[in-house]
Amino acid sequence: MRWWRIGGLAVGAAALLSIVLALRAFWFEPASLRVVEEHISLRGSARGTVRIAVLADLHTGSPFNGLSRLREVVAQTNAARPDVVCILGDLVIQGVLGGRSVTPEDISAELKQLRANAGVFAVLGNHDGWLSHDRVQSALERNGVRVIEETAVKVAAPGGSIWFAGIGDVWTRRFDIGAALAAVADDTSPVVLMTHNPDVFPQVPARVALTLAGHTHGGQVKLPLLGTPIVPSRFGSRFAAGHIIENGRHLYVATGVGTSILPVRFRVPPAVTVLTLAFE
Repeated sequence: MRWWRIGGLAVGAAALLSIVLALRAFWFEPASLRVVEEHISLRGSARGTVRIAVLADLHTGSPFNGLSRLREVVAQTNAARPDVVCILGDLVIQGVLGGRSVTPEDISAELKQLRANAGVFAVLGNHDGWLSHDRVQSALERNGVRVIEETAVKVAAPGGSIWFAGIGDVWTRRFDIGAALAAVADDTSPVVLMTHNPDVFPQVPARVALTLAGHTHGGQVKLPLLGTPIVPSRFGSRFAAGHIIENGRHLYVATGVGTSILPVRFRVPPAVTVLTLAFE
């Protein structure tokens, strides 16, 4: 009889744990929002620091992630007092379970409230392309967000000039890193390259000080011991999330705000990422 009791307690505990984990994965984490501060040291002719707010994979319209959440994202971003805001694509959704589409016009109207001394720049993602690349770009630019794809813009940062270059999405556009870097008009100022998908990183030349990417959502689920079982990248978990250094080249992959396909996040909470770049 005692063994039956112990077995019953074990089954009950397992059921309770399953409920708690399910609530965390399908409610608590997707509904949360945090600001992640990271510090990256780079070489370059600029001196001092520059703060870059990175907004990736907003997926406005995914569960717990409507326009009210976007207003919170904008407020948290502004409170971080960035010098530059970089939006890395996938503003919209397609087909996420429990989601409700929000137009790029409504999304862009909220992003108009972003504040950064040196500018707000964007590249678009695969979901934006599947909806209508030109429509999303037009909505952003009408609201003061400059889309930089296959080109570059020079900004005056606190420690000196920095180039921000951008390329189109790997899955939906003919991206051209060479064209983007050809728009960089000097050989000394550091270059930050914006892309939606980190799979381009092996092709990025050493001239680029830092590549910024999103797309992966950090896998959305990170299991103890097993890591991230599903990452939408041909490199698996190699570029899943965070600061990656390969052969002296730097990549940062932001885990983003929204969800795609399934409205689940586990140990990969939604985040606004603020990078403080220190040039030495």
